[in-house]
Amino acid sequence: MRLARRCQRIAARLPLGGRGRISCRTLEGSMVSQYQVIGNSAPRVEGIDKVTGKALYTADFSPPGTIWGKALHSPYAHARILSIDTTAAKALPGVHAVITGRDVAGGMYGRAIKDIPVLALDRVRFFGERIAAVAADDEDIAQRALDLIEIEYEELPAVFDPLEALEPSAPVLHDGASAYQGMKLPEGAPPNAYSVIKVDRGDIEAGFAEADVIVENTYHLPRVHQVYLEPQSVLIWLDGERVQVWTCSKAPYNTREALATAAQIPEESVVFNPTLIGGDFGGKATPSDLPICYFLARASGRPVRMILDYTEELMAANPRHEVVVQLKSGVKHDGTLTARQVRFLVNSGAYAGYKPAGIIRGSNQAAGPYKIANTRLEGINVYTNTVPGGHMRAPGEPQAFFAVECHTDEVAKAIGMDPLQFRLLTLVEEGEETAFGEVLQDVLAKQTLMAAAEAAGYYSPKAPNVGRGIGIGDRPPGGGQGTADVTLRPDGTVLLTTGVFEQGSGTYTTFRQVISEELQIDPERVEIEVQNTDYVKMDSGLGGSRGTRIYTTAAYDAAQAAKTELIGLASRQLEWPEDKIAYAGDEVRRTDTGESVRWADLLARSGDTVSGRGHIQDSARPHFTSFTAQIAEVSVDPETGEVKLLSFTTAHDVGKIINPISHQGQINGGVMQGIGYALMEELRVEDGRVTTLSLGDYKVPTIRDIPPMKTVLVQSESGVGPYQIKGIGETPIGPVAPAIANAVADAIGVRVRDLPVTAEKVFQALKEAKA
Repeated sequence: MRLARRCQRIAARLPLGGRGRISCRTLEGSMVSQYQVIGNSAPRVEGIDKVTGKALYTADFSPPGTIWGKALHSPYAHARILSIDTTAAKALPGVHAVITGRDVAGGMYGRAIKDIPVLALDRVRFFGERIAAVAADDEDIAQRALDLIEIEYEELPAVFDPLEALEPSAPVLHDGASAYQGMKLPEGAPPNAYSVIKVDRGDIEAGFAEADVIVENTYHLPRVHQVYLEPQSVLIWLDGERVQVWTCSKAPYNTREALATAAQIPEESVVFNPTLIGGDFGGKATPSDLPICYFLARASGRPVRMILDYTEELMAANPRHEVVVQLKSGVKHDGTLTARQVRFLVNSGAYAGYKPAGIIRGSNQAAGPYKIANTRLEGINVYTNTVPGGHMRAPGEPQAFFAVECHTDEVAKAIGMDPLQFRLLTLVEEGEETAFGEVLQDVLAKQTLMAAAEAAGYYSPKAPNVGRGIGIGDRPPGGGQGTADVTLRPDGTVLLTTGVFEQGSGTYTTFRQVISEELQIDPERVEIEVQNTDYVKMDSGLGGSRGTRIYTTAAYDAAQAAKTELIGLASRQLEWPEDKIAYAGDEVRRTDTGESVRWADLLARSGDTVSGRGHIQDSARPHFTSFTAQIAEVSVDPETGEVKLLSFTTAHDVGKIINPISHQGQINGGVMQGIGYALMEELRVEDGRVTTLSLGDYKVPTIRDIPPMKTVLVQSESGVGPYQIKGIGETPIGPVAPAIANAVADAIGVRVRDLPVTAEKVFQALKEAKA
């Protein structure tokens, strides 16, 4: 309660102009609400099953006759395949099928761009690419069979650095890229640059000419892995004319399409069956080994299971992209930003198909939420002979925020202005255009930043070698389409039917709270039923913070439709005027006479149920966003370069919060991942070869690495859907790394511009500063 009272005192002092309300998250209670269920913390629907071992994941399904599949990975980053001999592997007892690229030729897959072969046919393009696969009685036999496959290679020149890949002399990875489905090659771009976006606003040359100071910096962001607990896994069974699939995909309808394309079979013949997902963080909307597993099942005539081990995960899955960001800003001595030029270079790795779009989101965030009249953006996705990048929580945004927020501190330093004051001077406000010309509604950037600064004690005294740093960013909720059905049953229970495969974000619990609220019943009376992909024609799946925008609204609409159907049934059965009937919790009530009947009795009498459907299809970019401002406090040992994170404050511009404990969990998890990105995580690649091939080598934060943390909420007046909700799944991770890097620079006066900020890099920066 002391923390809550402190937040109230902060709120009273902040100049919010009546457009935002500061509140504090505690687990003792939630914000004042007119709702009975929404806004109160609720336990996970699937929580008991998870902690008692009853929850079913992909590895728990095993139709009779299931055998194991494994893939053989390339030992070269770039090589021509001259010959493959599988004779010995096929002769090994217990082996049911051996396949190569020749057996699956023609099938290509991917999300937006279909450039990934099921198995490499005549060339491998990255270390770890799948070349052949085996189905056998067990995993050991499958591995022994892979070891017996003999392949002759001709090693080819390779390119690993995205800047070098743009050079005219660089080896070309995809000679026939223009033929790939979904590919739109940019005219005049270098051969390895498969996606380029350019934005010019204002007069960039005049803007730089107007500046008193010009600051240029380059930032390097490494690959990092999602590190979900459950590795990529799939089980496929050819059941007559249907292809039955169990896999840990959060976007089963999209993945179904990719599998059908690769296998060259009708999409409607493929059925994705519901299973829980053991963590995702953006990495489990890709087909992964599904096409290989399908062809093994077809060749063997048996159900086939494939589960990556973590060496395979780190070597050949779809990590967050490596990005190089080049920033150049012009600024006046009074703090006015006159121009900003951004080059956002994305190392896509050997293939583009793991992304749902040609270029990852984030490049359009690299100018920051600032007022700049003259801007230029060049975003480039480039092929290299490295592990293909995919999506990870807030794809592209942590890279963009790190660069622009570190650069913002460097610009402020160049004109001798305090970093907080510089941001408050230049952050966009209501009615103003962003750096790329967008006008947003209900803009609470400054309010959110000031809330973080007050809570963190930004201007309070500091000990020597202690620094504080700021990071700020924003993200609108994603769009898509989703469906929910609500059925009222004669026993008084309610069934919510969905096609959403839960990946750990608490969506099922949100469904239950919405239905309980709208039908005015106990949450325990709401049952969740998850359907396979025969349920509807299309569902976008979770990701992109669309759960709040799409699925909550679909559930709400389904509840309203079910109530309408119930009132119609009551009118017919009871011969009451339909316009005189109101839904009232467990009853339907006649408004003119006060008569009422329990709707369960009404349904029991008819021997029927009533149902309502909600379907939402909305992909338009909303004209509002959610701001996150974060402040890190660190100490740095000048003798060793060791960085210790002392405290962390995170402030969020939020709408209505459905489930406070889940909301806080998303914040905590996002901050924790951001700390890993800032201080320790890196999927290291040397000459195209991933060298961090175990979780012993690849370091992630544990609970002991998490400092004391404060969460401050700035209550917004806008959001999506009937409850005015804003997304929270992705916003907490983005500004963490720049806040920490800026704090390190504040503590010791030197800057590290590439992540992670390790003791070795800090020590070297100090050494160079003294030289």
